[in-house]
Amino acid sequence: MPENTPAIVLVHGAWADSSSWNAVIPSLQGEGFTVLAPPNELRGLTSDSAYVASFLAQRTSGPVVLVGHSYGGAVITNAGLAGDVRALVYVDAFIPDEGETVLGILEGSGSALAVADPTTVLDLAGYPGAPEGAADAWLKPDVVHNSFAQDLPERDRWLIAATQRPASIVANVTPSGPAAWKSIPSWAVLGTEDKVIPIETKRRMAARAGSTVTEVEASHVSMISHPQVTLDAIHAAVASVS
Repeated sequence: MPENTPAIVLVHGAWADSSSWNAVIPSLQGEGFTVLAPPNELRGLTSDSAYVASFLAQRTSGPVVLVGHSYGGAVITNAGLAGDVRALVYVDAFIPDEGETVLGILEGSGSALAVADPTTVLDLAGYPGAPEGAADAWLKPDVVHNSFAQDLPERDRWLIAATQRPASIVANVTPSGPAAWKSIPSWAVLGTEDKVIPIETKRRMAARAGSTVTEVEASHVSMISHPQVTLDAIHAAVASVS
């Protein structure tokens, strides 16, 4: 690999962990890329972004292509101004502007999660050290099956339901900070059958960010069901750096 080849850093979203990138990591490693997939703490957008920014500062030493899925898109939008990030890739992701929240973006969008009573789609539980009013949230199994990963085989949907990493509800209501996409070029993969972030909402955010867009007939987890589309977007981002 040329010396200026960027490292690829993959940031997972809510109700997931770094294994959500397992369909793309081996291909990238096989091509010789340095690939890192840090944990996203899922505790609050400010602290989660600070963690990823710290990770970038300590674990990378050259150019970076920073990739985020779902809520991870909000995290890379905030963390992308740290380190030497040269390109952003959003995969079925939130692309917030400063002051926006994840919940605010979803309001009125038709999202399966934008409901009056969150307990109809989420299971909630307290956690030690939680801020006042905060709780961990898990997707109910039927939401995983019908709205989150509906284009995956049934056994994979059950696996996601069983192993999902909860997100604090605080993460969804924390205002975003200065947006990295205003100064860093971006690419966006948009699953047209996404019921978590509906396609029109994703199109609006990607257009605002000036992202290079690829659409695919896929659910909210297109990087699992259609990994080549995510790989193509990452390759395009890498080519813009190299």
